[in-house]
Amino acid sequence: MQKRSLREILLRVIILFIGLTIAHLGVTLFLLADLGADPFNVLIQGIFRRLQGLTGWPVLTHGRVHMTICFLIIVVLLITDRSYIKIGTILCMVCGGPIIDFFTLLLGGLINSGNPFAVRILVLAAGCVILAFGMTIVMKSDSGVGPNDLVAIVISDKLGRAFSVTRIAVDVCFVAAGFLMGGAVGIGTIICAALVGPVAGIFLPHSERIVERILRLCL
Repeated sequence: MQKRSLREILLRVIILFIGLTIAHLGVTLFLLADLGADPFNVLIQGIFRRLQGLTGWPVLTHGRVHMTICFLIIVVLLITDRSYIKIGTILCMVCGGPIIDFFTLLLGGLINSGNPFAVRILVLAAGCVILAFGMTIVMKSDSGVGPNDLVAIVISDKLGRAFSVTRIAVDVCFVAAGFLMGGAVGIGTIICAALVGPVAGIFLPHSERIVERILRLCL
């Protein structure tokens, strides 16, 4: 494998950050629609609501809980097998939560549970499509994967099980744990599970071409 120059590494990290921002805009949209989140954010939402109910801390936000849980996942990986952790993984941990908080602050007054149901469904579907596109940009940047995505990857590798089956099992565990702690499970969770994967599959070749074009123009 050809060694990457510092310029290429930095460019790929910038591309990852752009994809991360797009993806978390999508996450924010279906969180604000309040019809059920994606599996990992059902878990985060459940932990956030449980902690908020127990402590009442005004500084507690969904984004900060997201960042904390991602940090804990990375700590576990550092102990068990640090080879999975790349610079993009750290960036996803540090920036994912604040990006959600930023878009929530920006859009929360316009998009919320008070909107008509049809509008919330449209926002949810748009969020899923935006998430899928951002996710594929992150993947094609080839700079690392978010901590939550690494959970299924590591378990699949260590147990020698098919990734698709492992991902479903991990997502079910996320949803179950989040639901028990008060996370929102609803039609949005089902739509997200059914829509994000197939839409990401459509976007992948296009995102690959976009990333390659950016690399060719800038290197």
